[in-house]
Amino acid sequence: MKIATVEEVRNIDRRAVREFGIPAAALMENAAAGVLHEMEKWLGGLEGLRIGIVCGKGNNGGDGLALARRLYIRGIPVRVALLAPFSALSGEAKMNLDILRRTGVEIIPNASSAAVSGIISWSDVIVDAIFGVGLSSLLSGRFLDVVDMINSSRRPVVSIDIPTGINADTGEVMAGAVSADLTVTMCLPKRGLVLYPGALYAGKVCVADIGIPPEAIEKEGIMTELIDMDWASGEIYYRPPDTHKGDYGHLLVVAGSMGKAGAAVMTAKAALRAGSGLVSVAVPNNLVPVIHSQLQEAMCIAVSESIDGTIGIGAADALLKAGSKMTACAIGPGLTTHPEVVQTIRDLIPRLTMPMVLDADGLNALAGRLDILKQLKAPAVLTPHPGEMSRLASASTEDVQQDRLGFASAFATRYGVTLVLKGAATVIAAPDGMTYINTTGNPGMATAGTGDVLTGMIAGLIAQGRPATKAACLAVFLHGLAGDLAAEDKTEQAMTAGDVIENIPKAMKLLDGHN
Repeated sequence: MKIATVEEVRNIDRRAVREFGIPAAALMENAAAGVLHEMEKWLGGLEGLRIGIVCGKGNNGGDGLALARRLYIRGIPVRVALLAPFSALSGEAKMNLDILRRTGVEIIPNASSAAVSGIISWSDVIVDAIFGVGLSSLLSGRFLDVVDMINSSRRPVVSIDIPTGINADTGEVMAGAVSADLTVTMCLPKRGLVLYPGALYAGKVCVADIGIPPEAIEKEGIMTELIDMDWASGEIYYRPPDTHKGDYGHLLVVAGSMGKAGAAVMTAKAALRAGSGLVSVAVPNNLVPVIHSQLQEAMCIAVSESIDGTIGIGAADALLKAGSKMTACAIGPGLTTHPEVVQTIRDLIPRLTMPMVLDADGLNALAGRLDILKQLKAPAVLTPHPGEMSRLASASTEDVQQDRLGFASAFATRYGVTLVLKGAATVIAAPDGMTYINTTGNPGMATAGTGDVLTGMIAGLIAQGRPATKAACLAVFLHGLAGDLAAEDKTEQAMTAGDVIENIPKAMKLLDGHN
């Protein structure tokens, strides 16, 4: 499913009106009908309920006014608090106001805080139609007061298009925001509904069809997609019966050090669960017995080690030789930032001719040396969390988090890599400018080792021949889905990275059954 920016939504609306001849009033009418339909489904009917609608002066308010008329026609008690004088409305919003003023619906113009409070107290359900996707400045004054009143009401809240106070492009909270239980958004989801913190305020999100033809949307060339069950199930490959392990790739895992052998083990296990036919783990000599004791299905490659038990100088040549016939490489988990490790990684990455996944200390080795990415001979997937991203890009974590989608996309296109910016609603950015937002995962995955699991899953899918970006998207979705299944069984508080690995088969089975 496409995810739209404010500019893209406006362009689509204009195109629907100018090129397809759909009256703007019809779009507003369809929006109101869509909100009414979704409210009825969500509430199990509206009979016996009193609906209070708080409207602004723009098109979002116009949607609310059109909804008020439809509720009135249905015999549902409804009152409207308009946060502007009647004279401030124009266009389709004014048209719907003029119609509504001829009915028996009470509309309080330029409603004071006391008037809004009165309507809220009277209502069983509150509809937020104050600001739509166009909000670009911080809320203040009366608008902040009204938002606080709505949030304190303990009534179910329905927001039209996006909760008031959420930046529709970034998900940023603009000083304050309505905390909705249901958001009915028009035509396409907006970025701010799926990116955090905006997603926390949206509640259940439903997309209303307002009658815009698919051609009007396709012409916009939207470059952001939502990774959901429908998307991911279409990426599952089926194995013909006459195959063998060599048909499903051979992954080289470069990971681990003294005290951090578990990172290598989890990366390899996750790659095997993701379907990689063969996995070889390259570790310092002293770790080979440890890896063998915990990982029966994988092979080991012993490489030179430093005096501190890490991969040592000279390992790059051995790794290139060992990996010459392999199909993908995962580099980083548990390697440390020992100087010999950093030098080995910097020597290795520009010489590799197979696709690679760089995580953890593989990324740390690139800090201050991003020129190495310009020397890549094969596709690369980078999987930083916000802290690692800030070190890579020499930016603050706050800058990274303020516009995760834009930041990731700018980095991916500049350096020609696929970037997986981990976190709530993980963002995947492709070198061609496409971006993807994931829909699975939970706070229980904020635990040691889950990043290593994701690295193994991405690399395992790439080893089987999937394109880097598609592999990253599918792995992120499956990783989050496995985490959700683990949380159901173990709880978010008690789950571990190992629980995520154990639930990868269940996640794949769910995807398989969705087709």
